[in-house]
Amino acid sequence: MMPSGDKPARELLDFYLEAGVDALVGEAPVDRFAAAKPPAPPARPPQPVTLPPNLEIKGRASPPIAPPALDEAAMAAREAARGAKTLDELRAILDKFDGCGLKASATQLVFADGNPKARVMFVGEAPGRDEDIEGLPFVGRSGKLLDRMLAAIGLDRTSVYIANVVPWRPPGNRTPTPQETQICLPFILRQIELADPDVMVCMGNPSAQTLLGIKEGITKTRGRWFTFNTGKRDIRAMPTFHPAFLLRSPLQKRFAWRDFLAIKKALSDAQR
Repeated sequence: MMPSGDKPARELLDFYLEAGVDALVGEAPVDRFAAAKPPAPPARPPQPVTLPPNLEIKGRASPPIAPPALDEAAMAAREAARGAKTLDELRAILDKFDGCGLKASATQLVFADGNPKARVMFVGEAPGRDEDIEGLPFVGRSGKLLDRMLAAIGLDRTSVYIANVVPWRPPGNRTPTPQETQICLPFILRQIELADPDVMVCMGNPSAQTLLGIKEGITKTRGRWFTFNTGKRDIRAMPTFHPAFLLRSPLQKRFAWRDFLAIKKALSDAQR
């Protein structure tokens, strides 16, 4: 049976929303074929500008001041993260931190969800559209799938702690740049240290590569145990598929189920 005439359009719009396309480029249409109007003449000729002596270098104006370099922003992030003694203090510090450009385009900070005293911590890459709206990680379609996966091994959001490497949504749900990830890295490392879980689960390849320093892809590393130092002690860490990937590739859910069974066993073996 052929689909109705408007069904493909609705499916395309659903795809755009899932991909993060939630804003128009402009409010009014633009006629690209209209002849360009000649620029209006200036009202008056430009006036010479006399620079103060401290802004002149050998008779030329000094170049504009560049934004802080990556090293400077990362250093500021490390200093700020070290100052947090509790998770609440870390969240307050992140709220005031302006060293990452993603903060300017995001709706709000997406810090964490769940129980900060939980024995298992899940870490994704960055918030998406739904997370940016609600201020909580994993609350869209991916979050609902994660909730079902947790329930399958007897867990829920009151018994796990959930965060992201990058706490602000990148525009259009794009992948965070390596520079943005490096700036945010000290904060998630401090967050893991303060939460001090027994088991950490890296949701997706970016999270696993950033936190565990592995180079192989997620299909080769998922289900394997690694050692992660929280800053206080060594804990067990496992990469697994991100729920968003499982929504696109449902046949891979059987491997994620094996991973979650291994996580359940590790939690039963770990002792406080």
